[in-house]
Amino acid sequence: MSKPLLDVVAVLLTLAAVFGYLNHHVLRLPSAIGLVVIALAASLAALGLDALFPALGLGETLRASLLRIDFQEALMQVMLSFLLFAGALHVDLGHLAARKWAIASMASFGVLLSTFLVGGAMWVVFGVLGLDIPFIYCLLFGALISPTDPVAVLGILKTTTVPASLEAKIAGESLFNDGVGVVIFLILLGIATGGADGGVDPADIAILFVQEAFGGAVLGLVLGGVVFAAMRGIDEHNLEVIMTLALVIGGYQIAQMLHVSGPIAMVCAGLLIGNHGSRLAMSEKTREHLTSFWTLIDEILNAVLFLLIGLEVLLLPFSGPYLLAILCAIPIVLASRFTAVSIPIKALGAMGEFTQGAIRVLTWGGLRGGISVALALSLPDSAAKEAILVTCYGVVVFSIIVQGLTIGPLVRRIVPPSAEDERHDGH
Repeated sequence: MSKPLLDVVAVLLTLAAVFGYLNHHVLRLPSAIGLVVIALAASLAALGLDALFPALGLGETLRASLLRIDFQEALMQVMLSFLLFAGALHVDLGHLAARKWAIASMASFGVLLSTFLVGGAMWVVFGVLGLDIPFIYCLLFGALISPTDPVAVLGILKTTTVPASLEAKIAGESLFNDGVGVVIFLILLGIATGGADGGVDPADIAILFVQEAFGGAVLGLVLGGVVFAAMRGIDEHNLEVIMTLALVIGGYQIAQMLHVSGPIAMVCAGLLIGNHGSRLAMSEKTREHLTSFWTLIDEILNAVLFLLIGLEVLLLPFSGPYLLAILCAIPIVLASRFTAVSIPIKALGAMGEFTQGAIRVLTWGGLRGGISVALALSLPDSAAKEAILVTCYGVVVFSIIVQGLTIGPLVRRIVPPSAEDERHDGH
């Protein structure tokens, strides 16, 4: 590890520890939300000091330090594979399978519908505000902001009591729809950067979608199956932990080489190892060590990720039109989410019963997080990127802080205590 990279890692872990300590003793908020709030407050305080005492050069120094961190690469190429695998390990595959149609429809049709609803509405908003954002870039904004972030969602679910059946829908959808959202984003980005001469037609789009999404699922199951078979033949907990670590690091690299969805591959591999692997290929000692290891990895990376989200405000150029765009985008994203959830749930409702208040909980509990910011950062440099990035950041911060802090009270208010188990919901 190079010294500059080591310095960055040291600073981030130190800040995560200090801010986490302050949150634990002062704010007492859920860990992820507390880190975002404190990091955001520290960033705004630094900007205020820089405005009052510009000679100190505090803002410039902090911005230069943050620019050494490639947020998009750090999350999408390094952290995401670990976070998705760790999250999938703890999800009950039986609960997901029992609600497969609801999860599949929200993670595919729901994301696609929301992409176009958000994109169309924001094209109008940006135009009214005098921001010349091409329609295809508005669709890109819709694609990156529509998927719920599994890291944020799973982190909040740990602190909120949700009926098991409803929790399965929220967790399952968040694990899969970010992979689908990334695929849609990449397709739209290809159209945006290729233009009319890019040779992108419906057949190309369909092939790319199948290759990325279904190819990722197949790769994850194959690699997970290989590791599962290998683990059945041994009983050495340290080696088995290393094997899962190799599965995540190597599997994500293989997915990139094959041009299939790495996120979907890691989710499928994690579900396989966490369910069949833990029951059929691990001793109790191995299961305990594996769970402890991946829980620790999950907590550390979550802390760093939400810290970075809070600090990212130092790099963003906020102005009047951008702030108005954020204020308009928040209700647009929520309304689109409500529509994208309502249609599949109501369509499937004729075939079974759903928890009372499910649509409202799924709408408000669909948190956005670092993946949306990372995708926005991956856009080609342009005025459109700046507007999209700032608007995306505002929606993400609102989602994590406001929705994250209120989803628990919402569940307690609208979901009846008797809804602990949806016995008639086969979706």
